[in-house]
Amino acid sequence: MQPTATVLVYSDDSTTREQVRLATGRRPAPDVPVVEFVECATPAAVLRELDKGGIDVCVLDGEAVPMGGMGVCREIKDEIFGCPPVLLLIARPQDAWLATWSRADAAVTLPVEPVEFASALAALLRRKALASA
Repeated sequence: MQPTATVLVYSDDSTTREQVRLATGRRPAPDVPVVEFVECATPAAVLRELDKGGIDVCVLDGEAVPMGGMGVCREIKDEIFGCPPVLLLIARPQDAWLATWSRADAAVTLPVEPVEFASALAALLRRKALASA
């Protein structure tokens, strides 16, 4: 049985969640596990899923409504012990400073560019695997 990694994707926009799934494919790089997704459309759902445990990386949409991924990121970094790494989807490269403020571990711009996204996600999965070893 192949090892799997669980990636939480938060966005109120189903199209954005789909872009993330398509950019990832079965796995974002050959040296990381196959990815399973947990999709969330509300901040409350994100908190519920993180409380359950088992999430390896979070992908948060900075443009989500009513609470953007930056606010959600800052909240979970403050409130979730051992919070998984966060990949933040931002509207513009100039918003990178906001991603830093939110304590995101990485950021890529929307719309999702598959190669850039897969590379960033794979880096966070590798980092999570090293931290867990």
